[in-house]
Parts: sequence; structure tokens; C-alpha cells
Amino acid sequence: MKAMKLFALTAVALFLSAGISFAETNSAYAGSEAADMSVYLEQDRDDRYGEDSVQCVRNWSLYAEYYRQRNYEMAYEPWKYMFEDCPAATVNIYIHGANMMKYFYQEAESAEEQEAWVDSLMLVYDQRIEYFGEKGRVLGRKAADLYQLQPNRVDELIDMTEESVELRGMQTSADVLLINFQSVIRMVEAGTMDPSEIISRYERAMEIIEYNLENNPEEERYYRPAKNNIERMFEPYATCDALVGMFEDRYAENPDDLELLERITEMLDNSGCTDTELFYNATRSLYALQPDAESAFLMGRLERERENHESAIDYFEQAIELYVDDCPDENQDRIFRSYWIIAETSYRQLNRMARARTYAKEAHEVNPTDGRPLILIGEMYAASSDRCGDDDFTRSTVYWVAVDMFDEAARAAEDPAVQERARQLASTYRQYFPNNEDIFFHGFSEGESYRVECWINRSTTVRAR
Repeated sequence: MKAMKLFALTAVALFLSAGISFAETNSAYAGSEAADMSVYLEQDRDDRYGEDSVQCVRNWSLYAEYYRQRNYEMAYEPWKYMFEDCPAATVNIYIHGANMMKYFYQEAESAEEQEAWVDSLMLVYDQRIEYFGEKGRVLGRKAADLYQLQPNRVDELIDMTEESVELRGMQTSADVLLINFQSVIRMVEAGTMDPSEIISRYERAMEIIEYNLENNPEEERYYRPAKNNIERMFEPYATCDALVGMFEDRYAENPDDLELLERITEMLDNSGCTDTELFYNATRSLYALQPDAESAFLMGRLERERENHESAIDYFEQAIELYVDDCPDENQDRIFRSYWIIAETSYRQLNRMARARTYAKEAHEVNPTDGRPLILIGEMYAASSDRCGDDDFTRSTVYWVAVDMFDEAARAAEDPAVQERARQLASTYRQYFPNNEDIFFHGFSEGESYRVECWINRSTTVRAR
């Protein structure tokens, strides 16, 4: 019997974001209760309103007054009459009733009593849906309360949240997504659900969350923490094999689905699965359909990893051009990285020093406080001593310009580690400067200007080691 299970209200607010607060409940009550009563009296007799309309109004008035005073014990009996005999009179029966069930749950002295209060709370939500609809939203509230009070009832939580998501779609509340995802993980850990369900639920949750972050910015305070929590819970399960297994067939069936390609590349990139064949193919498809700066940058990175260096440079050059056309200030880091990667690749993999220097200078202009591009130029100068000198003296003069670059890098860099590396390199290569006798023998004096020819073509100052 319902009457044997129904008791009273909670003063404990849910930690979940979308619960109904006292302020909301009391405000709704104060503004609508009297009007609800008058409307009720004017309605034609209906079985939903009970056998005795006078008794309904009398009990309504009693429970409402006691509820307003927060005298929940006295409010219970007239409220129970309303719940059983006047179930369609007002939705406040269910809003207030849910609060009363949670209150008495907290006051219960035994686990058995607490179980009864939770069962009563579930009945309140079921009857609310029966008479006032909004099934998807109310199921979400029902799940949130059950999760707060008895989170181990995982099967029920799964059923409620799944149906709520199915009914509400993109309007699903953040706490419902969080409860659903956590419940799925618990079932997988218990061995009662396939691990692939974690990935599919994650994908669905992220789609709904991203939609709301973009279209409902006022709800960010709910969806942003839910996203962060779901991502943390998902990390242990986001293996490359699992992600590839989930997306491989879908990509093969729909290689031109832009939304799918964005999802595949994002999830694989976030999970560190960029060395998979699927990531490479999906990124290429994405670039073909939508050749923007980000997809060009990703393609450059992928081609470089596959040692297709000239192709990689082409993609990075396209990325730079597109980033600059789009918004250079916002994309400064990507522009710097593109220049920097081209410079490094041109030198270390292709031995094209003049081109490498050009791009290193561009990188330095974009971020003058990084220091690494100047170190790279210094390293290239030092590596050119054999090709830029005819004898021991002229070969040793190349180290002057190399040390110039290391010193400049040490002054420019903000990162202490970069500063230290620049100083170490400068100290190392000073040992290869010509000595005073060699300088004098070749007709030079310390402090005078000297120009290093060859591809370097740079002026410096004569110095002895």
C-alpha cells in the first residue's frame, strides 16, 4: 500500500546541480497554491480529483500551511490525503512530497526505514509523471535523488537515466549524463556490461555537453564540471585499441561524414592515438573535406611522423597561411610551432640549412622570448665550420657567429632551461675559437669586425679563446 510507505521532507540539498531548491519550491508554492485551490473548485468532477472535493480543499489548505511552516510531521497526513485522493490537483503535491520523503530519509533510525522512504520517493516521482507528464525531465530528477540517497541501486539508475536521455536528447541535464556515465562504469567493472558501452556513452555525453556549452552558455556552470568529471572517469578506458575498434567500421562506411571525422580525430588525438592508421586516414579525409588550418597542422604532424618530410613542410606552410588569415593573435602558438617544426625538419632531416634558418627567424619573430630558434641557428652555424672554411683558421672563425647566436638566445629566452642550454653551448664552442697567435698570424686583431662568408654571410667580432 502506498499509504504505508509515504512519510515526509528533507532539509538536505542535493549536491547535483539541477535539483529543486527550497527557494524554488516555496516560491512556486506561495505564488500558485491559492490560485490552484480556486481552479480546483471550479473544475468539473473527475475521478482524478477524488470523491470529496471539499475534503481535498480542506487537506490541501492544512498541508500547505504546515509545509510553509516546515512542520513536516503535521503536514504529512493531509499531504498523504492529497497524494492518494486528489492526485491531479497541483504539481506541488509532488515537489513538496519529494522534499518530505528526503527529509524523513535523513531522520530515519534504521536502514529498513531509509529503504522505505526511498521507495516512497520513487512512487512520488512515478505518480507525478502519470498526472503531470514531462517524463524525461522528471526521470532525471528521480535518478538524481536516488543517486544521492542510494547510489548502489545501479540497475535502476541506468534504466532511469537511459530513458531520460532518450526522451530529452540534447536537453538532457548535466547531472543525468554524469550519473549515467558513472553507473555504466560501475556495471562494466562489475562484469555485467560490455566495456564498449563506456565509449559509446562517453561519445553521447560529450555530444550533448558540447551542444549545451555552445548553445546554452548560461548552463555552463553545470555542463563544464560534468564534462571535466566524465573525461576524468573515461581516461582509464580510452585505450587506442578500444577507440579504433569503435570507429574503424564507422569510418569505412562513412569516410565523408564530417561530424564523424571530427569526432574520430578529436578522440584519438586526446587519447594519444595519433600513430594509428585510423587517425592518419581520418585526418586526411578531414583535410580533404575541410582544409582549414587545424587539419593542415595535423596533417603536417602526421607526415613528419611518417618521415614524409617535404610533404609535412607543405602542410605546415599551408597551416601558417591559414592561421594568419584567420586570426594571427589567437593562433600565435600554432604559427610558432609550425615555423619551428619546419626549421627543425629542414635542418635535422633534410640538411637544408639556409631554409631552416629562414624559418627559425620567422619563429623567433613570432615568439622572441622562446630562444630555441636562435639556438638552432647557432647549431647550424657550428655544424658548418668544415664547409665554410678553407683552413683551420677560417673554419674556427665560424664558431664566432655560432656563439653570437647562443649568447643572443640566452638573453632572449624566458625559460631557465633554454637559457642554461644556450650558455652551455656558448661555453663549449668558445673552446674552438682561434688563439691569439693564429689571429695575429692571419693579420687580425681582437675586437675588429670579421665577416664569415659561405651561406652564413654574417659579420661578427674577432675573439681569441
